[in-house]
Amino acid sequence: MATQQPAELFEGASEKRTVALMSVLAAVFLTGMKLGVGILTGSLGILSEAAHSGLDLIAAVVTFLAVRVSALPPSQRYTYGHGKVENLSALVEAVLLLVTCGWIVFEAVTRLLFKTVSIELNLWAFLIMAASILIDFTRSRALGRVARRYGSQALEADALHFATDIWSSAVVLLGLGLVLAAKWTGIEALAKADAVAALAVASIVIYVGVQMGRRTIFSLLDGVPPGLRDEIEQAVRVPGVMGVKRARVRRSGPETFADFQLAIPRDISLEQAHEIASQAESAVREVLPRADVMVELLPGRSEDEQSVTTVRTLAARFGMGAHSIRIYDTGGSRSLELHLEVSDRLSVEEAHLQATEFEQAVHRSLPSLQRVTTHLEPAGDTTSIRQATPEEETVVTQALREVLEKANVHCQPHDIEVNRLGAELALSFHCILDSSESIEDAHHLTEFVERNLRTKVPAVSRVTIHVEPSHSTEG
Repeated sequence: MATQQPAELFEGASEKRTVALMSVLAAVFLTGMKLGVGILTGSLGILSEAAHSGLDLIAAVVTFLAVRVSALPPSQRYTYGHGKVENLSALVEAVLLLVTCGWIVFEAVTRLLFKTVSIELNLWAFLIMAASILIDFTRSRALGRVARRYGSQALEADALHFATDIWSSAVVLLGLGLVLAAKWTGIEALAKADAVAALAVASIVIYVGVQMGRRTIFSLLDGVPPGLRDEIEQAVRVPGVMGVKRARVRRSGPETFADFQLAIPRDISLEQAHEIASQAESAVREVLPRADVMVELLPGRSEDEQSVTTVRTLAARFGMGAHSIRIYDTGGSRSLELHLEVSDRLSVEEAHLQATEFEQAVHRSLPSLQRVTTHLEPAGDTTSIRQATPEEETVVTQALREVLEKANVHCQPHDIEVNRLGAELALSFHCILDSSESIEDAHHLTEFVERNLRTKVPAVSRVTIHVEPSHSTEG
């Protein structure tokens, strides 16, 4: 799922190799010139710059090789490609910088405190430092431009490195100017300016080396910049995403890999799921251009589903049953209504107390609910059940047929059973419907039958309708 096409990858690798090679050639030129002028003049500042440029040469060669290797395609052994080679080259460069600084600091302190070295100044010393500033400015801009275009950490490190070289060369020029001023004015203290300039160069290089090393180690350990993970998590919450189960990002040289686990509704089609995944990938690439994005979709449960499960669990914990659970969202307010089955041995006060404790437990578990309304009804588990009289069966059966006829629905009722629960009647029957009928229409039918049957026969308190398709073999 990488966004770059093979032609773009080839073009990028070629441009990175070219700019890295130009950096190598510039480092060869500067190292040779600074070393020669430093030896001729005896300037520690220039010699330190020569050592610095020599290190630049090594770093440029390492970067050039790293860019070539990182462009190799993934293999069976390195399935994520070879991009980490660029991170390793930046770490090598940082270590070399710090080692060289150790020698510069030692020599500078020695010249400041223990020995005096005569510096032979000439025009070449100033010219080579001025040329160094110009060359470093040119290659730093070229490296930075290509690094930003292709997300290359190795080239970015080189660009930052050579940008600081401009300032260090300027410090050396200032030191040489102060040494020259010492010859003109006779102020011997100014003669030490060259060693002080070397210390300043070392300080700059140490700072750059430490920062570069920290950033490289951060990348090698797959660190994520602060706030980036939250930004990406927010981006992938496209329409249809119920939640983000996992969000991971890693860099491998210029390449970025991101993988996510997203929860989506369980009842959507495969085509809809694919569209959600595509939108999530596009959203991530707006934050991380050229990223290789992997999205795994998981079936999720909606908040209402989880709430219903919680309500049923709490009811069972209190020894009650819960059904006809409905959750309503009106004007930003959420409310819950349900039928709560309590023991028919309880008094009204006892049942109300038990229901109140249950409602309080629901509020604690589901704080988003502003209102909980329970309809109490006897569970009927200990009520004496007996068959209704023939007269009662005739009244109920006749009322049922009239209701079905009024609804103009061919329900074909069978297995009709009428029982008496105390002073009330309970009706149950099987209803055969067309197999192509939707479950929603079937539910509306049963509600219509139940409502109108109770109007005709008020003694009927419970109606249980078993709906089955026309091709069913159930009796």
